[in-house]
Formats: sequence, C-alpha cells, structure tokens
Amino acid sequence: MRNHTELSEFILLGIPQTQGLETLFFVLFSFIYLFTLIGNILILTAVVSSSALHTPMYFFLGLLSIYDMLFPSVTCPKMLSYLSGQSHAISYKGCATQLFFYHFLGSTEGCLYSVMAYDRFVAICQPLRYTLTMRPGVCVGLVLGAWTVGSLNASVLTYFTFRLTYCGPNQVGYFFCDIPAVLPLACDDGSLAQTVCSSIVNFMVLMFWSTVCVSYTRIGVAILRIRSAEGRKKAFSTCSAHLTAVLCSLGPVIIIYLQSTPNPLLGFVVQILNNYVSPMLNSLIYSLRNKEVKRSLRRVFLKVILS
Repeated sequence: MRNHTELSEFILLGIPQTQGLETLFFVLFSFIYLFTLIGNILILTAVVSSSALHTPMYFFLGLLSIYDMLFPSVTCPKMLSYLSGQSHAISYKGCATQLFFYHFLGSTEGCLYSVMAYDRFVAICQPLRYTLTMRPGVCVGLVLGAWTVGSLNASVLTYFTFRLTYCGPNQVGYFFCDIPAVLPLACDDGSLAQTVCSSIVNFMVLMFWSTVCVSYTRIGVAILRIRSAEGRKKAFSTCSAHLTAVLCSLGPVIIIYLQSTPNPLLGFVVQILNNYVSPMLNSLIYSLRNKEVKRSLRRVFLKVILS
C-alpha cells in the first residue's frame, strides 16, 4: 500500500433504498448473526465432545463451523454499528483489512468445500483405502494448503486494490469494502487492477466449483452402482448435507462475480445471502440432517442438565 494516499477513511453507504428501515434491518441482521454464531458453536461443541466424531469428515466440518462464524464477523459488526446510528466511516486500513479477510476466509472456505468433496469421494469410491488416504497428516496438510491458497489469493487482491492512489471520492456504494465498490474510487487508472482481480476471483470460483462437480459426479456414478436401496440411501445421506451447503455458498458467489452485466440490486441481495444467510443455513443443514451431530448434542445437553 502507498503511504502517500490522501484519504484516511471511507464512508460505507450501506444497503440502498433502506432509509427509515434501519431499526428493522438492525434487528433482522442481529438475529441472523446471533443464530449463526450459536448454531456453529453447537456443531463445533458436538464434534469436539464426541469421540465418535473424531474422523476426517467431522474434522473438516468443525473447521467449516469456525469459518462460518468468522466470515460474517468480517462485515456484520460494522454494518450493525451504522444501522444502530453510529458512524458510517471506516478507516483506510480498516477497509483494506476488511477486504483482505473477506477474500481470505471466502477462498479458504471454498478450498475446504473442495477438500470435503474429495473426502466424500474417497469414502464412497475408495472405501478400503480411506483410512490410509485420509490419515491425520494428510488432513492437516490439506487444511494448511487451503490456508496458503486463501492467504495468497487475499494478499494479491488486496495489493492490487490498494496499490492505487485514493485521493478523491470516498463514498463506498456498498455495505462493506469489496473490490467492485472500492476500485472505482481510485484516482489512478484501475483497469489493470480490475482485470487482475476479476480474473483471479473468476478462476478461484470456477476451480472450486469444478473440483466439487468432478468429485460428486464420480460419487453419483458410484452410488448408482450400489445394488441395495439401503446402501444407496446411506451413501447419499453422507453427501447430501455437504452438497446442499456447497450450493448455498458457491451459488451466490457465482452469481455475483460471473455476471456478464452486473445488476447492482441483484448483487446486494445475493451478497447478503452469501455473507449472512449461507453461514446460518450451514449450521441448520448439518445439525438437522446429521444423526451423529444430533446424537452428540443430545448427550452434551443431558450432561449439562444432569450436572
């Protein structure tokens, strides 16, 4: 980042056409954020407290719960602050930090979805090799790889966005600092940064989506080859929750970043779904559709009540 930038802060304009509805949106997003935190804390508690869930699948699920708590925490507290009547201003460094962690957590979670899809592929298509293939060292290595990809991706995007000089308008026409909203405010020519950032984001989204599609195509073929209906049902149930979560999370991202002609209103709606609703739905999806998680939570609640 250049130290000679004249701007010291940006002004987040928030959600358009919501004047007079700030209290309603404050209550709504507070509920969603609180429900997201509670739901994912419960899943994490279930995974940690039950030895039966100390497997690669639930190791990744526990990490996903952590990301689903952190991801909305990048943007929601600031939005709740100005919805409650506080200042819409965010510092220059705060804006850069928000953009970095938004893309770091988003791309890391995308990598994690790919890893979870690979885990299900090995479990169903290569069950005899599952223990060896998904041994603890491999799982940790996959997670470290996801963190590395996320860090590199976010660092490059943040660098190209904030290497430009911001010396004029400072009103961000969005509810948080994202690349499409910040770049138009630059005093320099931002065409290179726009091209590089768009290319990287599009590549990452397509990579995540393609790896998940390849894994689940092969999983689907393997499930169809299972002769017993009970076996097919069991195999499908182990994948349906994850596939639903992937669709809820990657679907909005594809709509946002791969539009040929951006639609501002659609972008706002889909971004809110991606930032706040999807992390909340993930906790519901995995808790309501997973018998092992529900069984573990019942044991935790009973232990707390009886103690």
